[in-house]
Amino acid sequence: MKFLSQTFMIGTEKGPQFIDITERVEEVARESGVLNGFAVVFSKHTTAAIRINENEPALIADMERMLEQIAPSLAVYEHNDAVHAFSDNGERPNGHSHCQHLLLGASEAVPIVDGRLIVGQWQRIFLVELDHARDREVVVQLVGE
Repeated sequence: MKFLSQTFMIGTEKGPQFIDITERVEEVARESGVLNGFAVVFSKHTTAAIRINENEPALIADMERMLEQIAPSLAVYEHNDAVHAFSDNGERPNGHSHCQHLLLGASEAVPIVDGRLIVGQWQRIFLVELDHARDREVVVQLVGE
């Protein structure tokens, strides 16, 4: 049984933003030597998600609009009041991004067969920035033979 865990950084530019990280995850899988098993791709953040979907610009625009409709950035969030009342660290109001993350989730699991990630023809792995520009950590953990 082989095991590898690798973390890489992704710089984001805005929220929401869908960043295709498929090739980075494939690279980690190749380096691991795992022939058959799985990769778990995990975001170490409560305002940045990991999702699998299609990398098509109009669809990404639709998904960004959907996230804004579900949890609007300008809506009232008690979290925003709490952050400003109890924090001196300059944290921005981001209640919307926490609520959006609740719907998207922090990780995806992808099978590995014959040393390759098994994804559908149009499927790509995304880091989804829900807050604002910053550096994000993505963990790829591989288990298999």
